[in-house]
Amino acid sequence: MKRVLIVSPHFPPVNAADMHRVRQSLPYFEQFGWEPTVLCVDPNYVEMAKDDMLLESIPKDIKVHMVNAFSTTYTRKLGLGNLGLRAFLQLFKVGNSLLKADPFDLVYFSTTMFASMPLGRIWKKKFKVPFIIDMQDPWRNDYYLTVPKEEQPPKFWFAYNLDKYLERFTMPKVDGLIAVSSGYIDMLKSRYPKIKNIPSKTLTFGAAVKDFEFINSKAISSSVVLDQHKTNFIYIGRGGHDMAKSLRVIFEAFKNSLDKNDHFKQFKFWFIGTSYAPDGQGQQTIKPIAEQFGIGNYVEEITDRKPYFEVLTLLKAADVIVIPGSEDANYTASKLYPNILAKKPLLCVFHSNSSVVRIVKDLNAGEVVLFDEKSAVEKCLENMEKIVTQLPNAPDTNWEKFQPFTAEAMTKVQCDFFNQVLKSYQAS
Repeated sequence: MKRVLIVSPHFPPVNAADMHRVRQSLPYFEQFGWEPTVLCVDPNYVEMAKDDMLLESIPKDIKVHMVNAFSTTYTRKLGLGNLGLRAFLQLFKVGNSLLKADPFDLVYFSTTMFASMPLGRIWKKKFKVPFIIDMQDPWRNDYYLTVPKEEQPPKFWFAYNLDKYLERFTMPKVDGLIAVSSGYIDMLKSRYPKIKNIPSKTLTFGAAVKDFEFINSKAISSSVVLDQHKTNFIYIGRGGHDMAKSLRVIFEAFKNSLDKNDHFKQFKFWFIGTSYAPDGQGQQTIKPIAEQFGIGNYVEEITDRKPYFEVLTLLKAADVIVIPGSEDANYTASKLYPNILAKKPLLCVFHSNSSVVRIVKDLNAGEVVLFDEKSAVEKCLENMEKIVTQLPNAPDTNWEKFQPFTAEAMTKVQCDFFNQVLKSYQAS
């Protein structure tokens, strides 16, 4: 049995999107030859919503080491809130102890707390242990260099330059790359020629079938009360200015339909959990676009994020699930598979190069609109009308083809990749 140290600063009960690959994989690692140990941050030091039910999905025998972090009470005075920075020294210290006490074959970073990733290079030099990075988002994100200043995140220039330096320090020494999009891998290998030939694997998040089995056995209530007299279109996930193009397609198509189809007047669009900001502090980025089209009264945007299992319950309660995509052609919605597993009519509006397009079409899991095509609005309207005429029927998804996307199958792919990286490292 080989041993892997998994660095995931966010971990249950913290309700963060970037820990779900680890959470969903933990029940299966050992059956594929790898014993996992998790290094994370104590949830009391994490400024995100908690969902205690998430703990019930973690196998009881998994070794989990939690570290403290510097309190934001003090670090925010220095302008620092990033968890990767606040917990860097603590992760370093405990990681050192673990790697020194009992040798590991591999270190695996699966997180968007990128500031923790330089530890991989440090530990590799100190303990001769290879490391893999899971790129769920771009680390150095050049996208916001192309947009007006008012659309850039707070403290963008500080964060951008810090990310640029830390990425440049870390990436030339990485031994393997996993990414949700092949574009992220291509970008990094182009940026850092030294890693051009290292093993890499494009791997979206797995579909946690067990999570839906879990909610079916529980009575989970929601703070969001849907209007049962409406046709409820639901999207749950982040917003942002990079989704403006896909949202404009959706809203323009809907506006154009209002005068043609009376049933469309019964539509209600819900966009939930659209901001990463603390509850009550998020800024709406979706409803203002709807208001530009004069349809703001048909759209509800709730910026506060919801507990994970409440999210799944809401998806199952939807009449239609809608997923807008980013202008970033490499963007892959991490929540795609839960949306499919909800077994509801599905409308996706994405860039033509996104892997979502291929996956949804191949599985026959829903309708897809390409927002970068000239006829996008017309196609979106056609698909909306098609979905409405077939309600409440869901698409005839090919579940046999879906099997390779389950969490168990995805974990096997990860473990096979671990073996490949280890073999490559030992041969170098």
